[in-house]
Amino acid sequence: MKKIFGLFICLAMLVLTVGCDSQQTSDDVTQKSQEMLTQQAVSQVGMPGITNFTELKLMKMLYELRDQKITTYSYVMTMDGKLMHVCDSIGYGLPYATQFSNPMKHVEASHGGNWYQYELPQAEPNGLFMPNSAEGTWVICSAPQKTGGIDPVYIEPRVIVSPHKLRQDGEYEIK
Repeated sequence: MKKIFGLFICLAMLVLTVGCDSQQTSDDVTQKSQEMLTQQAVSQVGMPGITNFTELKLMKMLYELRDQKITTYSYVMTMDGKLMHVCDSIGYGLPYATQFSNPMKHVEASHGGNWYQYELPQAEPNGLFMPNSAEGTWVICSAPQKTGGIDPVYIEPRVIVSPHKLRQDGEYEIK
C-alpha cells in the first residue's frame, strides 16, 4: 500500500511540475520522472552494504604496481591467431588517446552584457589535439642489448611503427 501511495504522490508531483512550466521539453519531463523514481528506489533499497572494499583495494594495488618500472613483454596477434613478439617492454602500453593534460578548458566570456561559460578543446603540450579514442597503443620497448636504451613503438591492429627495423618474428633486427 505504501508503494502505491508513494507512486501516486510521485505522479501527482510530476503532473503539477509539468503544468507549471509550459516551456519544458519531453526530455525535461523524462529526466524529472527518472530522478523521482531513482530517489524512490534509493530510499526503499538503500546503498549496498560494502564493508571490505576489496575492489577499491585491488584498484589501488593495480595503480601502485603499474607505477613500478616493471619488465613486460609486448605481443600482437597475427591474422592466424598466433602471438608475435614485438619487443621486451617497460610497463604497460598507453592507449594513443591518453592525454597528459586536461582535454578541455573552461572558458568564460561576456557578449552583449551576458556572461557565457563553455568548454573548448585544449591542445596537448606538443600543440596537437588528441582524439577522443584511438585504436593505437604506445609501448616503450627496451632496445636490444647491443643498442641499449629504450624506444617508443606505436602499435595498432593494422600497423606497427618502430624506430628500428623488426624481423619477421617481431624481434628487433640488430644492425
